Amino acid sequence: MKRLTAITLLGLAALLPAADNKPAPIGYSDTPLIPGSKWKVHDIDRPRPAAVVPGQTFGQAPSDAFIIFDGTNTDALRGKKKDAKGKPTNEDGPCPWKIENGELLIDGGDCWTKQEFASCQLHLEWMSAPNTAGSSQKKGNGGIFFMDRYESQILDCDNNPTYADGMVGAIYGQTPPLANAARKAGQWQTYDIVFLAPKLDKGKVIEPARITTFVNGVCVQNHTVIMGPTKHKAATDYSGNFPEKAALRFQDHKNEPPVRLRNVWVRPLP
Repeated sequence: MKRLTAITLLGLAALLPAADNKPAPIGYSDTPLIPGSKWKVHDIDRPRPAAVVPGQTFGQAPSDAFIIFDGTNTDALRGKKKDAKGKPTNEDGPCPWKIENGELLIDGGDCWTKQEFASCQLHLEWMSAPNTAGSSQKKGNGGIFFMDRYESQILDCDNNPTYADGMVGAIYGQTPPLANAARKAGQWQTYDIVFLAPKLDKGKVIEPARITTFVNGVCVQNHTVIMGPTKHKAATDYSGNFPEKAALRFQDHKNEPPVRLRNVWVRPLP
């Protein structure tokens, strides 16, 4: 085979389209309106979202997150003061949970965030011990209550049968997870949840809350309707008035040894 000469190569280059060095447009003003929107397709005047710096590793909080627990303190959480008999009162107090090796031990009663949230993105990591006493709902049980009323269930579901709407990733008492994605007890489990608050009209719910949940990277709730506040052994609905925002509540279900938490953060969503 004959080699291509320099002249031949130059001839081939001449047939190729010339490089376009003009800067690409950053938007347009002569395109049609997007249906149901005040913005045009590729609208040059449409506001651009603010930059958010992602975490350097998977699960690390992005730059716009509220840190609930990072292993150093419980300043973002509150508990309930106790009376002379040791029973919780309605008066707010400091978070009673202890920190051990940068991990939060859920022991001492439920705790709430000091900040209130509506729609949000939540990340947390939790672990129950392999030697946790009990079975079914009495083994590694906990939960996250969005707006202090809608529970996403935490439970040791590795070789631990229980009712379907009480498994890890369930909307407790309402909708089972799409899959049992639990790791073995003694391993860290991850929760990544997008919660959409109900839409209200003068305190009345006109559109229900919804939730999308990932357990250990597996989607177990997909934009699922939440039927109402979480209840035990009872049906629910949206009767009554509801707030625009409320605290996140983390449940202490009296496990022995306690369930542990780490790396908890939340991003408010519009």
